[in-house]
Amino acid sequence: MDERTFDRSGQHASVVGLGTWQLGADWGDVDDKEALAVLEAAAEAGVTFFDTADVYGDGRSEQTIAAFLSGRPDLHVMVATKMGRRVDQIPENYVLDNFRAWNDRSRRNLGVDRIDLVQLHCPPTPVYSTDEVFDALDTLVEEERIAAYGVSVETCAEALTAIARPNVASVQIILNPFRMKPLREVLPAAREAGVGIIARVPLASGLLSGKYTRDTVFPENDHRTYNRHGESFDVGETFSGVDYVTGVEAAAEFASLAPEGCTPAQLALRWIIDQPGVTTVIPGARSPEQARANAAAARLPELSGETLTAIRDLYDRRIKDQVESRW
Repeated sequence: MDERTFDRSGQHASVVGLGTWQLGADWGDVDDKEALAVLEAAAEAGVTFFDTADVYGDGRSEQTIAAFLSGRPDLHVMVATKMGRRVDQIPENYVLDNFRAWNDRSRRNLGVDRIDLVQLHCPPTPVYSTDEVFDALDTLVEEERIAAYGVSVETCAEALTAIARPNVASVQIILNPFRMKPLREVLPAAREAGVGIIARVPLASGLLSGKYTRDTVFPENDHRTYNRHGESFDVGETFSGVDYVTGVEAAAEFASLAPEGCTPAQLALRWIIDQPGVTTVIPGARSPEQARANAAAARLPELSGETLTAIRDLYDRRIKDQVESRW
């Protein structure tokens, strides 16, 4: 699989990575054996970038990655984790002492002395403008606890503020055919600055797979049940912030645009891969089959101008008014 570079850090990632939120929590139950099988399938398909967080399953996702990689010393996989959601979300908690404590925990979970990439996990907006926060992150690099750092953001404004920081290696942001706003300013600014873009929620929590209907019932412990209105965290993380009924109807139209030999999910992933400035896209997977199918999107041809125009038209007609003013 092709790899792209985080220019500021010199690190490389496969154009399709693997998001491992599903292997920790909030997506229903996944047993350990199945989780390891997902990681194996992704790696065998050429994935060299795993994204996780210290709060996914209270460390379970990090530990599962460590268990897998300990048995595969032949693999070179860049592992990115996130920190900051273990405490009340107030700017005062984003300080060096907490960073060190969270980092110690993640390094133990991952079984490493130095983590490839650590990202602030959608912190309060003022954090992005606080010099002391980035001084503390620089200290973690100097102490060789981490190789590089980035941020995960909710809004385009947060992304632009982070990109202006000289040592931010990456910005993780929601980007998919139902969330196109980052294309206007964020991706061009990141390209200009040499900041990598990690595209998350690429399938709009599964909507863009085209397999859900109005009557689909998700498990009680799945955020697609309990966070539809932002009850537990930013509603933009669930179905990309799109109303579920609207999303299902729009997804059915989106599925009809898939070229022959391409699933709707692969169409969404290929659309993201084709956007200038994207370093890697990180779909999750609950089964080895999903992991392999997601990785296969990297081998599909670039989308035609006709398909790109149709996807943009769908977004403008059905989705744009619901999401652009909020994120």
